Amino acid sequence: MRNLEKYHGVIPAFYACYDKEGNISVEGVKALTRYFIEAGVQGVYVGGSSGECIYQGKEERKLVLETIMKEAQGRLTVIAHVACNNTADSMELAAHAESLGVDAIAAIPPIYFRLPEHAIAKYWNDISSAAPNTDFVIYNIPQLAGVALTPSLYKEMLKNPRVIGVKNSSMPIQDIQTFKAIGGKDTIVFNGPDEQFIGGFMIGAEGGIGGTYGAMPKLFLKALECFKKGDYETARVIQYDVNDIITALCSCKGNMYGVIKATLKINHNIEIGGVRSPLANLVEEDMPKVEAVAKLIRDTEGKYL
Repeated sequence: MRNLEKYHGVIPAFYACYDKEGNISVEGVKALTRYFIEAGVQGVYVGGSSGECIYQGKEERKLVLETIMKEAQGRLTVIAHVACNNTADSMELAAHAESLGVDAIAAIPPIYFRLPEHAIAKYWNDISSAAPNTDFVIYNIPQLAGVALTPSLYKEMLKNPRVIGVKNSSMPIQDIQTFKAIGGKDTIVFNGPDEQFIGGFMIGAEGGIGGTYGAMPKLFLKALECFKKGDYETARVIQYDVNDIITALCSCKGNMYGVIKATLKINHNIEIGGVRSPLANLVEEDMPKVEAVAKLIRDTEGKYL
């Protein structure tokens, strides 16, 4: 049996950090890493959707991961998403991540072209082969990647001993049950959709990786604490309040991640810039909504913490 406990719990997706010129902000990455350590989360998921990976170059992604690893000093479980739109670049990032000592690497399937399952499996296995001593997590996000992880493909991937489970961001919560049943106790399934955080744990997820956790990590930690204690009613109510916050985060003209970064500046004095084009940055008319959602987060934390 593998020891998968280091992946249990709340693992925020790490946000892209930019300076005023739109370049990677090393100081921002350091500050955000310290923020997550102080919040008490289990770990961070680096270089995924929240990290704007598809709009960053390889060297930028390496710089981010290097900075996090130096700042974290083993105080966080680190899962590095390494997928690129070609196998060679993905393998390069995988080897780099292993050289830094990350806990796991992860990858979405290849996007744009619709590949057969055997080609997707080869892509993932090739990436994994570049990090032969590192756990591998499949990232299932069909609504964005355009292809879903099927039971047959997952069974094929489990032949690779480095594959430990799935970050499941598909909306049907039953998918968690399906992947857990296939993988068994020696694998892990992470809940992806933040709106079903508690529902995901109820049906079998052992960890959660989410893009809005970073805006309010202590609310997700509190919800999980209540769930583990059997206080399902409080966990449910916190989930409802979190979902209201998520709705507000998505109510601006600017991209949700831009809104989150602005709330972090307001609530925690963390400056990590905006989002990278073609994602939409905030506009002036967004600012009253941003102030309101920042206050909503503070008020909701006040109810439970």
